[in-house]
Amino acid sequence: KQYRGMFDCLKKVAKTEGATALYSGLTPFVTHLALKYSLRFAGFEKIKVALGADAHGNASKSVNFTAGLAIGCIEATLIVTPFEVIKTRLQKQVKGTGVELKYKGPFDVVQKVIREEGVKRLWSGNMPTVIRQGSNQAFNFMTMALLNKALWDKEQGDGKVLAAWQTLLNGLLAGAVGPCMNCPVDVIKTRMMAQDYSDPTKIKYTGWWQAAQLIAKEEGMPALWKGIIPRLTRLAPGQAITWTVVMRVSTFFENKQKELLEAEKFKQ
Repeated sequence: KQYRGMFDCLKKVAKTEGATALYSGLTPFVTHLALKYSLRFAGFEKIKVALGADAHGNASKSVNFTAGLAIGCIEATLIVTPFEVIKTRLQKQVKGTGVELKYKGPFDVVQKVIREEGVKRLWSGNMPTVIRQGSNQAFNFMTMALLNKALWDKEQGDGKVLAAWQTLLNGLLAGAVGPCMNCPVDVIKTRMMAQDYSDPTKIKYTGWWQAAQLIAKEEGMPALWKGIIPRLTRLAPGQAITWTVVMRVSTFFENKQKELLEAEKFKQ
C-alpha cells in the first residue's frame, strides 16, 4: 500500500510532492461545484412541484426522495462526470523532481483526452457517477426535510429562522447518509476515470459492474469502501455549510414575500 490512511496520505503527498499538490484539480472542482449547486437547488424545486409539492414547497418523503434522485442523475451527466474526469486526471499525477507531468492544467486535460482517447472518455465512469449523485441527493433532500420537521418543527415556506447550529447539524447528518451507502460506486467511478483509454490493451476496467467484481476479487470487499473517512470529512461539513446558507437565504426571501403580501392587503 502506498498510503496507510488519510493522514499518512497527507504527510506523504506534502513531503514528496509539496503542499501545493494537495490542491491539484482545485479549479475544475470549484467550477463544477458552482454549476452543480445552481442546477441542483433550482432543478429540485421545479421537479418537486411537478411531482405534487404544495404551494409552499412542502412535499412527502417519496416526492423529496424522487425529486432528489432525478436532479442528482441530471447533474451527474451534465456537469459532475466530465469535471470529475478532469479533476481525477490532474490529481493522479505524481509530482517530483525531473518528472514531466502529462497534464498542465484543466484545459490541457480536455484537449489531450479528446485527442488521444475520444470525447466520450470525458464521461468515463458516468454510470457509477449517476448512481452516486442520484442516491446522494435522494437521501440528502429527503433527510434534510425530515430532520427539519422532526427536530425543529420547521417546514418550507413558514418563515421560521433556525439557528446556525441547527441547520449545520441537520446538514451534517443529511450530507453523511448518501456517502455512507454509496461509497463502493464512488471507488469504482474514480478507478474508471483515472485510467488511460488511449491504449485498448491496457484498459483494466471495462465497465462499472466488471470494475466492482475485479476490485472485490483482487483487493477484497473492504477495498470498495476505501476513502470513506476523507470523503465524509469533505462532504458532510460541505453539505452542512451549503444547507445553512441556502436556508438562511430562502427564509429571508420567504419573509420578504410575506411582508409584501401584507403590505398589499393593507393598501386594499
